Amino acid sequence: MRRREFIALLGGGAAAWPLPALAQASDRMRRIGVLSPFAENDPDTRANETAFRQALEKLGWTDGRNIHIDSRWGGGNAERIHAQAIELVDLKPDVLVVSTALVLQPLRQAAGDIPIVFTQITDPVGSGFVASLARPGGSITGFTPAEFSIYGKSLEVLKELAPAVTRAAVILNPDQSPQMGMWSAIEAAAPRLGVKVTASPVRDAADLEPAIDALARAPKGGLVVLPSPITQVNRKLIITAAARHRLPAIYAFRHFVQDGGLVSYGIDLADQYRQAALYVDRILRGEKPAELPVQQSTKFELVINVKTAKALGLEVPLQLQQRADEVIE
Repeated sequence: MRRREFIALLGGGAAAWPLPALAQASDRMRRIGVLSPFAENDPDTRANETAFRQALEKLGWTDGRNIHIDSRWGGGNAERIHAQAIELVDLKPDVLVVSTALVLQPLRQAAGDIPIVFTQITDPVGSGFVASLARPGGSITGFTPAEFSIYGKSLEVLKELAPAVTRAAVILNPDQSPQMGMWSAIEAAAPRLGVKVTASPVRDAADLEPAIDALARAPKGGLVVLPSPITQVNRKLIITAAARHRLPAIYAFRHFVQDGGLVSYGIDLADQYRQAALYVDRILRGEKPAELPVQQSTKFELVINVKTAKALGLEVPLQLQQRADEVIE
């Protein structure tokens, strides 16, 4: 059951939809390139793109009428993402829309001065994509999920839901620098929660099951799955392995819980794509990415799967259910 709206982004640029009368699009056909690191047939990936297209239509931009959208999907494969980044740049789009650092890094190198709007980039300043959140500089701007401290909160939620957990493996990709910041936040939160955490490096799908199997060899284990294209593309594998070993696990996005995971704490991905459409609109109308501040999510959603909790022998505290944005029965 949906309990409250939860995303509130900073800054006036994403605060309101313009009136249709003020959103008359240019007669000239514009080109938008969209590159996702996820699989083309993933329903959540498609839902995000649909949210983006619908938001553009509200702003006066319709695919096939005054814009042409070229979409590409990486399927979690770095080589394929790199090749598709070059392919999109060769199409000479007016603006590019990307998701995650795995995509932005190669696209940034290839794009030159083509404007780029990103979503799902944690720590865009530390990663060197923008000069600052308020003044991005250059040709890149977008929407960032959260400060690193939110990932310490994820461990806290897991412990509240599964109080017996005293050990937790954190599935992360060490090749993505923001993931190490997420890890540091979790490591800092662990002592006060009475949880010993270990990093489980995962660079491809073959690393996932061994990492989960290793955790399951000792009792009172739990799992923190950090957001990355690898965990996103292979989420059903992770959820199945966690269920097989009866491991409580927390994820970053609601669709993990909708697919049978225990609990998630994080942002609404579709909303970031809607906000990205606002920036694409402003860029197509002449504004510069350097003048559009990077906006950061300030509220997050908690989603709990009660059926999965029962299968794990967990009783979901009433207080936690009351705080949840959605409870899946």
